[in-house]
Amino acid sequence: MLYQGQTLSLTQLESGIIELCFDLKNESVNKFNSVTLDELGEALTVVETTQDAKALLLTSGKSVFVVGADITEFGPIFTQGGDIVRGYLNRVNACFNRIEDLTIPSLAAINGFALGGGMEVCLSCDYRVMSNGTQVGLPETKLGIIPGWGGTVRLPRVAGVDIAVEWIAGGRNYDALPALKAGVVDAVVESEQLRGSAINMLERAIAGKLNFQERKVQKKSPLPINDIESLMSFETSKMFVKSQAGKHYPAPVAAVQAMQDASKMGRDEALVVEGNAFVQLALTPVAHALVGIFLNDQLINKKAKQYEKESGEKIKRAAVLGAGIMGGGIAYQSAYKGIPVKMKDIAQDGLDLGLSEAAKLLNKRVERGRMTASKMAEVLNKIEPTLAYSGFDQTDIVIEAVVENAKVKRAVLADVEKHVSENTIICSNTSTISISHLAAELKHPDKFCGMHFFNPVHAMPLVEVIRGEKTAESTVAKTVAYANALGKKPIVVNDCPGFLVNRVLFPYFSGFSMLLRDGADFQEVDKVMERWGWPMGPAYLMDVVGVDTGVHAEAVMAKGFPERMGRTYKSATDILFEAQRLGQKNKKGFYNYELDKKGKPQKVVTDESYQLLAGEYAEKKDFSEDEIVARMMIPMATELARCLEEGVVDSAAEADMALVYGLGFPPFRGGLLRWIDNMGIDNFITMAEPYAHLGELYKVTAGMSEMAAAHAKYYRAA
Repeated sequence: MLYQGQTLSLTQLESGIIELCFDLKNESVNKFNSVTLDELGEALTVVETTQDAKALLLTSGKSVFVVGADITEFGPIFTQGGDIVRGYLNRVNACFNRIEDLTIPSLAAINGFALGGGMEVCLSCDYRVMSNGTQVGLPETKLGIIPGWGGTVRLPRVAGVDIAVEWIAGGRNYDALPALKAGVVDAVVESEQLRGSAINMLERAIAGKLNFQERKVQKKSPLPINDIESLMSFETSKMFVKSQAGKHYPAPVAAVQAMQDASKMGRDEALVVEGNAFVQLALTPVAHALVGIFLNDQLINKKAKQYEKESGEKIKRAAVLGAGIMGGGIAYQSAYKGIPVKMKDIAQDGLDLGLSEAAKLLNKRVERGRMTASKMAEVLNKIEPTLAYSGFDQTDIVIEAVVENAKVKRAVLADVEKHVSENTIICSNTSTISISHLAAELKHPDKFCGMHFFNPVHAMPLVEVIRGEKTAESTVAKTVAYANALGKKPIVVNDCPGFLVNRVLFPYFSGFSMLLRDGADFQEVDKVMERWGWPMGPAYLMDVVGVDTGVHAEAVMAKGFPERMGRTYKSATDILFEAQRLGQKNKKGFYNYELDKKGKPQKVVTDESYQLLAGEYAEKKDFSEDEIVARMMIPMATELARCLEEGVVDSAAEADMALVYGLGFPPFRGGLLRWIDNMGIDNFITMAEPYAHLGELYKVTAGMSEMAAAHAKYYRAA
């Protein structure tokens, strides 16, 4: 053993190859934290001074290579200013340059994942060998930054400009064969052959059969393209990347610009250009927000795994009651993730609809080359349609997804309880109705909870797991474990009307209704909120949700919180509902809908909805963009603050992520509470004061300052 640290070790093999093995103690994965970087520098000194060293082999002692930088260290570094950030980059680049500058060949044997900094250290090597089932990538732009440890410098010199732009600006992970085809790695082998193949390649380089010196020169030289090629390639790429990323996400374009600016430079000068671009981005609110999103996501995953650990046996068999679009979507997700599921309905037409929904989703995967026809058949065979309860006593969990009507749901739940075992978990997919109310007539309310999926089930990551008054913690744990097995992001909340997401969403819709009542143009409100960062404006969103669904949910929320959500005027959704304009489902709502060439509904502006609203509301009035944003966002923010005060959700991080996962809250703002934190609670209060006359939804609660302070403290710690 030449060197042994807490995160890596050096061993000299018989062939003269020195193996540098990353193996971070007491962690399931390897990552570049400050200790790893210190030890890497010490280990490289040993390599450089070992006279009979013939090659350097980078390996991992874990099931993954290196997942990247330790993101928890970014916050403290990014908040200390540009000089500290630049010093951090220089420290890492000095190590990676030393690997590249070795007089002996170097190779990374990549297993599991090599992402971000983990991929960048691989790029500093002369050769890269991957095992099948491994993924590599440079996802930094998803954090609002760019690769800062040589990624924008080395990748275009290794694989060409087009590949570098695609990989870095897109921020995706790539499997082994696409990475080989792109020229990013040199070989792909089965996992059991990885070590032997890597050693064999290094032995060939040692013997002079591979020209590793040529590789070193190539990576340290300017890009081999002329001015015209450079201009055409980079300028075209920037236009495309900008159109895809949007104005709120500057990192992808900045990455392309950094590659362009450094294209005529050698490595050391190019790293300075990359560093300057990294520093500028690292100090922006977007980077802070997206790093916060990443850390919050890690927290959600950690809590879900803890619940899964507590749940005991895994869910092996599931069932869904109600085979409509939602039930079919849940059945599809369960079957797709390998968990057999019964799908029950009271009518064959319902079963046909549910199976059709699942088949449609699977067909899309086959058409896009993401699934074989035989795999599709295998997944469909895991869905068992049925009109009876036969075999329900063998299921581990049942999800009720019938019509959103408390009386109907209570009857169905009481009925299904008679046909399941005493260990079966029963869940309701209700979006608004109290779980404690639905459990009132159940014999085993401890085995019952809410499991609220969002539509479309296959696309929306959030699942709210709702704890009723009598729900056992073991029930919550097993339901979270099932949601986790479905590939979802489960967040546990306590029971109340609307739970968390819908309780917060409908004050947002109330703000929208009041704007229309006071003369705002719904198209203009949509445009303003989309520019603010929402994936769709409130009118379009209501059409997608369904105007009838919105009217029902508004009534539930008004009954639950009459002082805030009760109305003394007719809402826009009431007006459209009375005219049977139900949204996308019947092709007319705020907008009309027509199918495009791909069969997807596209909104079309119509005078009909304007005429209906004009019959009830005031003359048209212009509102400033700031006023529209304030009147839309303040009700949502104050309601989320109340949810935290009341303990509906455990933490600010979970509250923020529920809106990101469930509603598409703009990630570049970091979450609703993060948005308030960045603004400052005093500024938020000042923004809200002019609208206090509009009612309780616009009044900042007494505990909001305390909540905001705690939230800010959480983010500072993160």
